[in-house]
Amino acid sequence: MPRPKCQRQIAGLPASTYFKPRGIPMSDLEEVILTIDEVEAIRLADHEGLYQEQAAEFMKISRQTFGRVIASAHRKIADALVTGKALRIEGGVVSFAQATKYRCASCDEKWSPPSGTGAPAICPSCGSSALGAHADIHHRHRKGRAGKNSRG
Repeated sequence: MPRPKCQRQIAGLPASTYFKPRGIPMSDLEEVILTIDEVEAIRLADHEGLYQEQAAEFMKISRQTFGRVIASAHRKIADALVTGKALRIEGGVVSFAQATKYRCASCDEKWSPPSGTGAPAICPSCGSSALGAHADIHHRHRKGRAGKNSRG
């Protein structure tokens, strides 16, 4: 019997939960199910550009587990795209991060918008639209690795 999955922390639910090829009726499509934690792994690594170690720390899982989660997500997305299947997002053992923080790429301002207001369109300090979600992660480097593959 496999051991139960630990909760994975996510910033929020995806805006859309279903994607399908255009022009094919849903009744004719096979589905691939992508879990919410797999979508969060894709967001952190591929969209936000975090390294696996940083993304794993944000999700409160090990780097090895993060590697398995993102590899599974990549396989499922590739299967849906290559074979013309629908992609449904649902399930997974997740908990929500306390508050989404945003960072302005222009002035490096960091803030959390009021709850329920959604993602901001512009920076409250400089008015720039170069914004991104900010995973409030403290970067740690082991001896001998400082500078190698490090960001921020």
